[in-house]
Amino acid sequence: MKKVALITGASRGIGAATAKEFAASGYNIVINYNQSAEEAKNLARQIEQDFNTECLCVKADVSNEEEVKRMVDKVITKFNRVDVLVNNAGIAIDTTLEDKTKDNFLKILEVNLVGMFLVSKAVGKILLEQQSGKIINISSTNAIDTEYVYSLDYDASKAGVISLTKNLAKAYAPYVNVNTVAPGWVNTSMNKELDKEYISNECKKILLNRFAQPAEIAKVIRFLASDEASYINGTIIRVDGGVNNE
Repeated sequence: MKKVALITGASRGIGAATAKEFAASGYNIVINYNQSAEEAKNLARQIEQDFNTECLCVKADVSNEEEVKRMVDKVITKFNRVDVLVNNAGIAIDTTLEDKTKDNFLKILEVNLVGMFLVSKAVGKILLEQQSGKIINISSTNAIDTEYVYSLDYDASKAGVISLTKNLAKAYAPYVNVNTVAPGWVNTSMNKELDKEYISNECKKILLNRFAQPAEIAKVIRFLASDEASYINGTIIRVDGGVNNE
């Protein structure tokens, strides 16, 4: 029986690359999306054609507890199991400090942190019943030491992800491994509007002198879900090309 990977925010970017990576490894895939229905369906068709595996697309706002419950119910109805959860869904609203509002700040926290808690709780219950499984949360180096004032709400939410990961690792031990991947700059749609000069200056801070490709992050996520990573738990894996903070 094929294992099942549920990936939130999987219609594009790191999520889409992760879906393909798991499909290539023989998993059945659950593609969660909230607004990008066409992209999610196109990705599912591509995966089924290229990798001869099954895909389930499920619309759900991860910050809505009822929608999360319905999503997980659909996964179990379809596949009768889930083996890996990748908490990838996230948003950013970059503005000056003066322009940031309470509502915007709360929205970031609801999606990036509370949503991760809700999905982890719903899926974690199943993983505990199975007495096996992996949860991989996507944080950011912004949570550690590459803070940006324009994204202080995003940075705060991603710092919360690290704390959540460590607590979930304790709560679900010894049956479920819970880890965090903290990427640096990645070539995703979230960063496509960045000024070219700004990108050039940021690349100078990276030892590899470039942004990551989504597939490079996806391979680390896939590794953490593998048997080769069976003794890695409650850990933050930084994937940033070597940031030079000097």
